[in-house]
Amino acid sequence: MIDQVSELDPTQFWGIPLALVGAGFLAVGAQYQSRGLNKVERIVGESAGAGLSWGHIRNLLRRPSWVIGTVLLGLAVVFQIGSLSLSPLIIVQPIGVVGLIITSILNARVSGLRLGKRVRASLGLAVLGIVAFVTIAAFTARDRPVTDAKLVVILIAFGVVLLLALLLFAAFRHRSFALIYIVGAGVLYGFVATFAKAVIGRLQQGEFEWLTWTCVAALVVGALLGMVFVQNAYSSGPPDLVVAGLTVIDPIVAVLIGIVVLGEAAGAPGWAVLVYVLSGIVAIIGVIGLAKFHPQAGATASPTDAVTPDSTPSPAAQ
Repeated sequence: MIDQVSELDPTQFWGIPLALVGAGFLAVGAQYQSRGLNKVERIVGESAGAGLSWGHIRNLLRRPSWVIGTVLLGLAVVFQIGSLSLSPLIIVQPIGVVGLIITSILNARVSGLRLGKRVRASLGLAVLGIVAFVTIAAFTARDRPVTDAKLVVILIAFGVVLLLALLLFAAFRHRSFALIYIVGAGVLYGFVATFAKAVIGRLQQGEFEWLTWTCVAALVVGALLGMVFVQNAYSSGPPDLVVAGLTVIDPIVAVLIGIVVLGEAAGAPGWAVLVYVLSGIVAIIGVIGLAKFHPQAGATASPTDAVTPDSTPSPAAQ
């Protein structure tokens, strides 16, 4: 198959609003799931930070808030798949950062708390980096055919990541280390999005054979393990920190694969590539700052970073 660049059709920009709706579902779903897990931890009398037990799982399935959150996250996946079917991976995947803004607002209102200056600054950096990236990518990225060779490279890379994720989970499952779980989930979900884009691309090309089915299997495995990491992250840190990691790490991984393996930025000018790199660095700095200064993550913060009680806490926080 000849690997030619296809021009960016104006209709592909419809993937952007679909991704925005998906980000909204992601934010609200994460808030509900986090609330449900916290309630189950109190019922079971055991933190899920050391790993989900059967007692946790049974009670989660009975919690309406967790079930609603799971349904909303399922809808987020549906909208994400729809956006991926229309636009290049490196355009729509980073849009999930909108979920970070929504989640931060929701979590602050539910907790009846106000975030400190450094937390807000870190949040701003993460958003700024992703917005800059998507803006440039929207006009320089191109969909390209998904060849067998590309699928093999992605599958091999995923095999390595899967092994490392399992080792990390085994090493840290008895520690409440939110950042480890967040990074692990973000990387896994980055591959999940890549596999979804690859499978959609193969369907659009009229090619669906054993290699594509292998990608479907890898997608399912990555999604399931990523879900386990996310649930443990909810137990170790606040939902806005979890969503921050997912909406930045996930797209960074997916974008790297989209650029290096799928070749979606092959026609981008040199200055655009430079913006990709710089905006990615800014976003990463923002997430690291959020993990360091977020009071609910247990970090040591200065007085300006302390969580201050809101004068009008929401009923859900009481």
